[in-house]
Amino acid sequence: MTGIELSSSAFDDHATIPRRYALEGENISPPLTWSGVPDDAAELVLVCEDPDAPSGTFVHWVCVGIDPRSGGAGSGEHPRGGTDLVNGYHRRGWGGPHPPPGDEAHHYYFRLYALGEPVVLPDAPSADQVHRILEEREMASGTLVGMYRR
Repeated sequence: MTGIELSSSAFDDHATIPRRYALEGENISPPLTWSGVPDDAAELVLVCEDPDAPSGTFVHWVCVGIDPRSGGAGSGEHPRGGTDLVNGYHRRGWGGPHPPPGDEAHHYYFRLYALGEPVVLPDAPSADQVHRILEEREMASGTLVGMYRR
């Protein structure tokens, strides 16, 4: 299986996500770029989750149907061709970091999956549902981890 290179011009891997992307900031999605998507990928799926959340892994963003040739999305922009599902805040689209005050920095995993055929996920999927369904179908994937604390 090949790997996708996933990065952001706003923060490095395992570095702090700037406040403007957090729920208490501007709550806009960070810029993301990717490369290494297999030529025969039918679609990309982007997921952002916080496994450090007190109630279990919290889903911040799930976007399906992304154009495999898109190469990324700018700050506050929607990935080309993508459809947002309902996140843990019960809203569609990006929902920024918002860990409990005083917690150690939480880890925010951005994962991009390349799939050989379109996938159908529940409208408001749990992290477990996303992983179970996508990991069976992935051709390649990439991960970027951001950190955030209040």
